[in-house]
Amino acid sequence: YFKLISMVPELIKKAVVPTVLAPIDSAVKAEDFIHIDLSVTNKKLAKLDLSDPEAMDGYIADYLKVKGGKVAFGGYKEKRNLYKSHSLFEKSATGPRNIHLGIDFWARAGTAVIAVLDGTVHSFKDNNSIGDYGPTIILKHRFSTIEFFTLYGHLSKSSLTDLYPGKPVKAGVTIGSLGTPEENVNYAPHLHFQCIIDLEGREGDYPGVCNSKDLEFYSKNCPNAMLLTKMV
Repeated sequence: YFKLISMVPELIKKAVVPTVLAPIDSAVKAEDFIHIDLSVTNKKLAKLDLSDPEAMDGYIADYLKVKGGKVAFGGYKEKRNLYKSHSLFEKSATGPRNIHLGIDFWARAGTAVIAVLDGTVHSFKDNNSIGDYGPTIILKHRFSTIEFFTLYGHLSKSSLTDLYPGKPVKAGVTIGSLGTPEENVNYAPHLHFQCIIDLEGREGDYPGVCNSKDLEFYSKNCPNAMLLTKMV
């Protein structure tokens, strides 16, 4: 099983032809996306209260202003201190979870979130524990014999209305919007976008952060979601 799952990321890369620039408002142009480093190596973050969504939002807004962009993105397999204040990540049997498995897109609350591929709604849930995803949508995709999923987290509560399992979704269609800190359980507004091969029986939720001991498995089960966008 593990050998098989390790092959899927490369199969996805070969099978999927990206048609959408990014899972964020299609009106945002390529040049307006600016990469941001939120890893433990970013010394500027040491002076910032990472548990304060307003402080984080201000840091990102200032960063985008300096760089001349509208959306900050990045974070795949990035080791972060962002989760230290949340017991959800600290209380793990195999050690603290601090390695990010998705791509974050930091933008204003209310920014449209779009599906990157054709698919169907697999599941959805308001993961409302502090530090979790908040409102979350998981889509299922199939290409030939390959089946996998995309997860969209930290949405607005209104994003979960009018959904049902199996609902068809087209690439480029708006499926929701970015939530406020009150909705996305205490984060600066952003989208957590993640590709998942095996949901392991979960619905509306899947780990978006892991520890170093589990990184080998999650690296294979959660390939870089940027492969599904034109930004790759």
